[in-house]
Amino acid sequence: MSAGLRIAFFGSSLVSAYWNGAATYYRGIIRALHERGHRVTFYEPDAYGRQQHRDIPDPGWARVVVYPGEGEDGVRRALADARGADLVVKASGVGVFDALLEAAVLDMQGPATLVAFWDVDAPATLDRVQHDPADPFRALIPRYDLILTYGGGDPVVNAYTALDARQCVPVYNALDPATHHPVPPDPRFDGDLAFLGNRLPDREARVEEFFLKAAAALPDKRFLLGGNGWGDKPLPPNVRYLGHVYTADHNALNCTPRAVLNISRESMARYGFSPATRVFEAAGAGACLITDHWEGIECFLEPDREILVARDGDAVAEHLRALTSERARAIGQAALRRVLAEHTYAHRAAQVEALLMGKREGKRAGVLGRRLG
Repeated sequence: MSAGLRIAFFGSSLVSAYWNGAATYYRGIIRALHERGHRVTFYEPDAYGRQQHRDIPDPGWARVVVYPGEGEDGVRRALADARGADLVVKASGVGVFDALLEAAVLDMQGPATLVAFWDVDAPATLDRVQHDPADPFRALIPRYDLILTYGGGDPVVNAYTALDARQCVPVYNALDPATHHPVPPDPRFDGDLAFLGNRLPDREARVEEFFLKAAAALPDKRFLLGGNGWGDKPLPPNVRYLGHVYTADHNALNCTPRAVLNISRESMARYGFSPATRVFEAAGAGACLITDHWEGIECFLEPDREILVARDGDAVAEHLRALTSERARAIGQAALRRVLAEHTYAHRAAQVEALLMGKREGKRAGVLGRRLG
């Protein structure tokens, strides 16, 4: 674009990945938009202990505004501060004031201001509004200029279209090579297979199948489990629980074990075309990645050459039995080459910029047409 946009972004947190799986995605997209000349202000609540578990300071590539997580005065001040932006984004899953924000951002819509809903958990959002016709967000969907999602492909696009969205476009997760890249192995994370993910109802049964079942089948292998919420979960003796793993340690965790496991949440696997941030983090570190099966994997990484695919825990165990260090390195290097060539946040930011350019030109043309008419 000839001039950078002023973007107001209401999301869960930019500065903390604590109970916030979208942090890597937000950081990658927003940093890349900044590098293309756009100015982003990120508005986030002080909630869920995230400010007490920050893993980055306020970055130079975005202005961060933290508002109180209790009482409406703070969020309404944030909304007032955002007025006049060229683009206002309400992300899903802020965690507090979601319904208020979903309606209030639409009050800023106008000839010079686009308003977008950026859905970082489209399966959950769609399941909710499809099962509850009275959900207040359902009636707001057609009013947004644009719905962006971080995954889902045609199933999500078609579902939002059926709810009368003006336009729905997936902007997939990707790699930020500045933050996720190969590093030397770290003895703290030595093992055969590592899995990193918070304990969530939509994921737990799949973790039992793909990770814990494989660990029980391979008592001679060493498994690492990272993420919040697993402390009271019964684990096989060959599984070491790491607790919350801060972003600064993600590269070492990806680079050290022989392989890294991705386990999609049930809803993400059901919709397909939903590669988690961990997929690109691991590939960017040159890790050998094993993933549960979901439709659309081949659009991002080639099975058996750039990624290993398993349909159950037995298949995970079989991959580990057969996986030599040499093959693991070859798969990891092939994945790294692929994501650098096609799946960085620079690629995604260029996509978003082109999309916004088209929407702004279309809005200007519509306003001019109404004036001339």
